This record gives sequence, structure tokens and C-alpha cells, in this order.
Amino acid sequence: MPFTTPEPVMRANILNPSRADVAIAVVVTVMTVTPTIVPSRQPWWFVVLAVLMSVPVLWRRRAILSAGAVVGSATTVLAIAAKSLPHSPALLLPYGVLVCTFTFAAADVSPVRRAGGIAGLAVGVAVSLIVPHEDLETYRYLVTAIVAAYALGIGARARRSAQNAEREREARIREERAAAVERERTRIARDMHDIVTHSVGLMVIQAETGPLVVRDRPEKAEAVFEAIAEAGRDAVGQLRLILGALRGSEAPDGRAPARGPQPGLDALPGLLDNARRAGLDASTDVQGAPRRLPSDVDIAAYRIVQEALTNTIRHAGARTVRVRLRWSGETLEIEVADDGRGARELREGHGMIGMRERVTACGGRLAVRQGNPGFTLTATLPIG
Repeated sequence: MPFTTPEPVMRANILNPSRADVAIAVVVTVMTVTPTIVPSRQPWWFVVLAVLMSVPVLWRRRAILSAGAVVGSATTVLAIAAKSLPHSPALLLPYGVLVCTFTFAAADVSPVRRAGGIAGLAVGVAVSLIVPHEDLETYRYLVTAIVAAYALGIGARARRSAQNAEREREARIREERAAAVERERTRIARDMHDIVTHSVGLMVIQAETGPLVVRDRPEKAEAVFEAIAEAGRDAVGQLRLILGALRGSEAPDGRAPARGPQPGLDALPGLLDNARRAGLDASTDVQGAPRRLPSDVDIAAYRIVQEALTNTIRHAGARTVRVRLRWSGETLEIEVADDGRGARELREGHGMIGMRERVTACGGRLAVRQGNPGFTLTATLPIG
């Protein structure tokens, strides 16, 4: 639905010009009307024409074609009628026409309206010069003034267009920066969730089994406590990288802060070792020829396996978990399956939502299905 200005608002805008328009109209009116009454008084109709070719300048910004038509018509009639007067005033320039010409050239109007306005201006100038049989000097004087006014208007319109384009560009840059900041915040939130839930989950499980191991199998107590320490060190190291990216929005040279290296599929054996320390029989199966992955896909693959193993350790009550990587020419399929107790209904928590966001950001697909027993998570990531 096109935007339409309510009639009362439109009427108020037309009847309430700006102070600058009032000042310009006053100056043009004084310079146009004064020669018709000083030093000798002209006929009343001559003064009326002088008023018509100056006062409508007040509303030229609101209705340029209407104001220009009134001013131009009055100027043409006055130029023709002045030849019949015994003592016609010497009007140096049609000030109202020049002001309207500048405003028309600077205005943003449709091509049809612009063509019509130029045609009307040309006809008015031609009639004002030809009918009164003006000399060549007057031709040159008037045409040069009107062309100059139109050129100045075009320059003003070009400057305004350049300023608008610059403002739009700055607004677009601000929006892009805000979107980039939001994406970075989301990425950091996902990474911190994955790191904390995985490492802390392992530490809690190991800590819960620690007292039992100390009493029943003292020889394995050292391995349990080492697993807790290893999970803590890994969490601290990864959190240090993430928090480093949060220190300051920009580096001293104005660039974005550099991200530290994040783990990828090459760190998968460490995840499986952590799962084994938590009591799972974890295995991996690789099908196809592994390839070098884009960094975002590599990080997403690692985080997906990490979150899937965390869910298995914390919620599934499983004894075994299998991680299967299927490599093809265009995709990498990651499957994590356990033999846990499953659940009556699948609910997506923060971890599952984070995995789905990672897969979607890479242009892939994520599927979770409930087996009998256990869960199977399958992520398909494009690598071609």
C-alpha cells in the first residue's frame, strides 16, 4: 500500500513553509515588485503580475510544478505587456523564475514530470523573448542565467544523492558490524556451553566414582584423579582462548582480535579417551578417505561429537558409544550412537540447539532418532 499523506497534514505543510523559504520569497518579492512602483507607479495589473511572479516562490518546495507554472506564466505575460507601456521598468532578471528553476533542478521528480517541466520552461523562455522581439544581448543574458540556475540545481541534487548514499552505506556497515558481533556472541556462547558441559560433566562423573575406586580399587584411584585433572586443564585451556577473544572489541591496529586455534577432528582421540575414562566403551569407525576440512566445518564436527558424547555420559546411562565418520566426495557424515536407556520423548536443550545451529551454519543437516536401545545422532556436513 503506497504511503499517502493525510489531507490536514498536507495542507499544514503547504501553509507553513520554513523560515528560509519565507526569507527567499521576501527578497525575491521586494526585488521584483519594487521596480514596478519606484520611481514611477505602474498600472495595478502590472503590480499584480509582479506579485504573481515572485510570491509563489514561497511554496515552490511543496508544489514546484504549480509554483513554477504560476511564476513562469506571470513572467511571460509581464515581459510581453511591458512593451506596451510608455515607461516600463527595467527588470534585470526574472528572479522568481531563476529560483524556481534551481529548485526544480534540485528536486527528485519522476522523468516524466522532469521532461514536462523542462519543456514548459523552454516554451516560456522562448515566448518571453520572441514575442516582445528582444535583442540578441537579452537572449544571451537570460538563457545564460537560466542554464546556470539549472546547473546549480543539478549540482545540489547530486550532492544530496551522494550524502544519502553515504548515509545508507554507513547504516549498512553498522548493521553488518552488529550482525557480526551477534554471530560472534552466539559462537562464543555455543563454545562455552560445549566446553563447560563436557569437561565439567566428566569431572563430576569421575569425582562421584572416586570414593568408590579409593575404597575398592586403590590402584585405579590415581587414574581417576588424573582424568579429573586432565578434563580441568582442557577446559581451562579452551576457555582461555575464548575469553581472550572477548578482551576488547578491536586490536590496537583496528582489526578484529585474532582467534586462537580451536580443536577439530584431529582432537577426536582425546574426546574418546575422556569418554573411556568416564566408563564408556568408546570406539570409532572411519569409512572413506579423510580430507582436509574447512576450519568452520572442522570445528563444528568436533563440537558435535563433543556434545553428543557429553549427552551420552550425563544422561544416557550407556555402556558403549560408537562414533562413525563416513567420508564421501562432497559430504562428511558423523554418526554417534549409544546403547543407553533413551527417553520417552526427545527434548532439545541448549546443547542440541547449539549442535543444530552449527550444522545449519555450515549448510548441513542434523537428525536425532531414538533406537532400541539408545540414541543415534547423525550430522551431515558439506565439504565439497
